[in-house]
This record gives sequence, structure tokens and C-alpha cells, in this order.
Amino acid sequence: MTGGVDCIFCDIVADRREGHRVFEDERVVAFLDARPLFPGHTLVVPREHHETLTGLPAETVGPFFERVQRITAAVESGMEAAGSFVAANNRISQSVPHFHMHVVPRNPKDGLRGFFWPRSRYAGEDEAEAVAARLRSALGE
Repeated sequence: MTGGVDCIFCDIVADRREGHRVFEDERVVAFLDARPLFPGHTLVVPREHHETLTGLPAETVGPFFERVQRITAAVESGMEAAGSFVAANNRISQSVPHFHMHVVPRNPKDGLRGFFWPRSRYAGEDEAEAVAARLRSALGE
């Protein structure tokens, strides 16, 4: 699928809208997030419009993530960061319905919190095994 209707990221990819590009090739475009968590916060998008990770064609996944890996190294190096946070929302909290990865430079004590809201534990081994079994079953479908 190409060229999402009224898609901000498709407009950036097609040069119809300004984006501070960091990288581009035949598969992806990477540009600075307009509302960064920290300077250097970069978004990596496939050139073709796919709304979610599960919508990416299988043959696209590997090459896409090879670029994410390269851009992550550049963000860490270029921003002199100790590490990075690399993440994607899939429908929920996805402000633009065009699949994208966030690459955020990180440093110790940078104040970033809240990405993994309330974490808890399973009630016990039985509950954990039941959840694992549900996921194994879904993978077998």
C-alpha cells in the first residue's frame, strides 16, 4: 500500500511537507520528531504506507529494521548518548497511523519515565504459564 490519504508521514516521504531528514534510501525515510523527548529523537518510517508493524510485508521487516539499527547507532554516536530507547506504538497511542519507530537518545538520569506504565507480576507460575499457552496457541493459528 502506498500513499496513505491525509498521512503526514507520507507527505514527508513525498516531500510535500517539511521534515528534518536524517537519512533516506529506497526503503525508509528518517527524520527528527517534531516534538522530541530529547534532541536527536528520530522517527524511522517505511516509504510505503503501512499502518502497523503487523501490516508490514514480511520481506520488508528485515531491511526496515536493518535501517533502524543503523540509525540507532548514528543517533547514539551523533548525540553522544550513552544508549537509546527504540520503540513503536501499534494502534494504541500511535498518533500518526503510518508505522514508525522512535529512536530516542538516552543518558543516565535523563529523567525519562513512563514508557512502561504500571508494571506488575503474574499472580504465580500457573497464571504465567496460562498466558504463555494463550500466546503459543495464537502463534499456531
